Amino acid sequence: MRRQKSYWLYGMSILTYAFLYLPLCVVVLFSFNNSPLNAEWVGFTGHWYRQLLHNDRILSATFNSLFIAIITSIFSTILGTLAGVAIHRFKLKLLPLLILTPIAIPELLMGCSLVIFFVTVNQFFIELFNWNFLELGLTTVIISHIAFCIGLVAIVVCARMKDMDEGFVEAARDLGATPLQAFRLITLPAIMPSIVVGALMSFTLSIDDFVITFFTAGTGVVTLPLEIYTKIRVITTPEINAISSLLILFSMILALLAMRIAPNVFRSQHP
Repeated sequence: MRRQKSYWLYGMSILTYAFLYLPLCVVVLFSFNNSPLNAEWVGFTGHWYRQLLHNDRILSATFNSLFIAIITSIFSTILGTLAGVAIHRFKLKLLPLLILTPIAIPELLMGCSLVIFFVTVNQFFIELFNWNFLELGLTTVIISHIAFCIGLVAIVVCARMKDMDEGFVEAARDLGATPLQAFRLITLPAIMPSIVVGALMSFTLSIDDFVITFFTAGTGVVTLPLEIYTKIRVITTPEINAISSLLILFSMILALLAMRIAPNVFRSQHP
């Protein structure tokens, strides 16, 4: 009976992983298809990857996505770390709700809310100061990405804070360290792996975000996900598969790097 249950569990696991990864494998495979269409396999080629290097629109969209993701990861990591420490230390009931709500609500709702907020604030500054303060563009995309990445970093940091021995901080304070010195010398090194993981996850989420970027980018900014969406509305070519394959590879590298830096964050803890 136990062996039959094991076979059933293994079978369901295989089906689940096949459901998740077979479409990705098909995308990667057809990125090497020697045909401008994806109707059938013709032969192997690396032409579509070489063609990407000469596509100025793709390169510009990639640069925008990288720039947005880097700025987002920097600011969301700083603010999310402070938020995670505050949630753990101060035990305020309202604070977790305020910080975690942006990642809990649907992206569609958040995108609509953000674009209404930006348009309203911008209109206020135009009428009052004749200043186009928050026109939809690169700045509004970055602000939006920071808003939903802060909660993610806060969750990771707060989880690490719960596993940290606060006795070391208390000992440092007893020996004359100021709160800032205790945080810099004791708390910060202890939670640094989780901070790095939060930064990598923020970078990954930002670089491939579509829904929120679609609402807040306006007409002046084109990111890589928006460019891919524009192209696949007409027809899916191996060039799109090549871009997607590179994004898959890049995301997997970041995920493996995060697991390498802080394996305990991704490991179940049993009492």
